[in-house]
Amino acid sequence: MLAELEGVEHAALFASGLAAENAILQAYLRPGDEVILPQDVYGGTYRILNRVFQPTGVVIHQLDLADEAALEAALDGSFNGHTRIVWLESPTNPRLLIYDIAGIAARAHAHGALVVVDNTFATPYFQQPFTLGADLVVHSVTKYLAGHSDVIQGAVLARDPAVFAPVKFLQNATGGVPGPFDCWLTLRGLKTMELRMIRHAENAAAIASALEGHPLVRRVYFPGLPSHPGHQIACRQMSGFGGMVSFELQGTVEEVAAFAASRRYFALGESLGGVKALICHPATMTHASIPPEARAELGLSDTLLRLSPGCENAKDLVADLLEGLAQVEAARANAKVLAAHGG
Repeated sequence: MLAELEGVEHAALFASGLAAENAILQAYLRPGDEVILPQDVYGGTYRILNRVFQPTGVVIHQLDLADEAALEAALDGSFNGHTRIVWLESPTNPRLLIYDIAGIAARAHAHGALVVVDNTFATPYFQQPFTLGADLVVHSVTKYLAGHSDVIQGAVLARDPAVFAPVKFLQNATGGVPGPFDCWLTLRGLKTMELRMIRHAENAAAIASALEGHPLVRRVYFPGLPSHPGHQIACRQMSGFGGMVSFELQGTVEEVAAFAASRRYFALGESLGGVKALICHPATMTHASIPPEARAELGLSDTLLRLSPGCENAKDLVADLLEGLAQVEAARANAKVLAAHGG
């Protein structure tokens, strides 16, 4: 069913999204091979490449994949190696950056590199990476595909049987497969994926519009906003803008933590894509494995919050967030009063 949703014939299921990623990396990377990553990437992907595969001799380069000159220089072998994989997310995790998948794939293929697209955020409903040139697509099925925050599962998909064969072999040889009940739960979730994705996207758009321009919000990341730098590319390669929203709070880390922990409808949690709304602080949660100096270099602010709107009513979700921002403003005002009175 997952293969049909992505428009191909080959799919392998794994016990988690990272197990799926590991199968691709183990199948195709050898000492001296290079991997090109976007600057914005899931923390688990960063961790497995930098702490598991890099010690074996694999070379990792994180680039702004929107910078065509930088990408071409890396693919040309200016790093004295062989680029085996160009790995990309679009939208990315957690800043929802958008990359031109077709353009990147064309450049990568011209240099003999495989293109892997993590399509977790977009889902097959909003984006079809194989039509844009992807060789392999990976999903954390845990998220939108299963959709109810009660499954941990991953998937690798391919069009070319020769590209798929090494991954399928490792699925069998290493045994990182999901249980039958997990597969049943995923099949249950897929029955409502279209309906859920429509609602997720509607809620995300409502939230992004409400947050953009708020005095306590430094920046909103949502590809559906015309102000998003990747908006035009998203319009071209996606049929919708997905259900995720991220934003940077104009405040302190302490204010961010208090805001995230005190929402009524958004539960504090690392996952995403379920029917229940979740809020995540990437710096201390999903991307905590990335060292602080590396996060700063990659543009991952410590005041960034990632939202996964669920299937609740959009007005409730927006009101919850605006109430939280009002509470931050009130706390600041009270602090000023206390300071003025020597408190």
